[in-house]
Amino acid sequence: MKPAMESAAEESAEQSRDRKGCFECCIKCLGGVPYASLVATILCFSGVALFCGCGHVALAGTVAILEQHFSTNASDHALLSEVIQLMQYVIYGIASFFFLYGIILLAEGFYTTSAVKELHGEFKTTACGRCISGMFVFLTYVLGVAWLGVFGFSAVPVFMFYNIWSTCEVIKSPQTNGTAGVEQICVDIRQYGIIPWNAFPGKICGSALENICNTNEFYMSYHLFIVACAGAGATVIALIHFLMILSSNWAYLKDASKMQAYQDIKAKEEQELQDIQSRSKEQLNSYT
Repeated sequence: MKPAMESAAEESAEQSRDRKGCFECCIKCLGGVPYASLVATILCFSGVALFCGCGHVALAGTVAILEQHFSTNASDHALLSEVIQLMQYVIYGIASFFFLYGIILLAEGFYTTSAVKELHGEFKTTACGRCISGMFVFLTYVLGVAWLGVFGFSAVPVFMFYNIWSTCEVIKSPQTNGTAGVEQICVDIRQYGIIPWNAFPGKICGSALENICNTNEFYMSYHLFIVACAGAGATVIALIHFLMILSSNWAYLKDASKMQAYQDIKAKEEQELQDIQSRSKEQLNSYT
């Protein structure tokens, strides 16, 4: 009976040690996750996805509105159609590039965090590694400035659609609805420079303009441009976040390289001191 109780106690203690070891392993693994880089990556992916997806559909809706209402002659907006088609192809490239770049920056965050150093032991930083980290800092800075321009550019169609929508709201208001002045309230899309001045009709007034605002293409394009602009803003915030993380990681690698050089010199001096002491002992032993 007693041996059985002892074996049961030993088995229970072993299971407790296994659970404790598994818990400690999970804590170490969670500690090795660069949460700042992870948050920035999720924000970057979300922003780019919103900008690319919504922007692509909104551009297609914009072409449909222009062709059906503001420029019935295809030759008048042929250049604009080519530019929009080119922008849609650029959107494909942006989505692919930032998907890869976000993964690379997340991997860089994993391998430069101090938690990984504690998890896998000491690692030696090289000049190549520090150079790569510095390159990522510079590239992320350039991309951040570029996306500021994209963010500003994406606000232009929002402004245009807002002007059209606000004009429609004036037409629908009780003060002007049903009066003769409604037909004098117009929107001339040619003044924005997206179609030439000889485009026909180019200007829509009154009830015809109200009908455009009630179409599904206008409603979807307007709101999708707003979401695309918000996505561009989120991407800018994500790149700024990445820039702060990369700068911190680069400073960490720089300090780690200095500490590594100090430890190497210290180890070399200690080895030389041990060699001197061992030779001194050998000389003393030879005299005795």
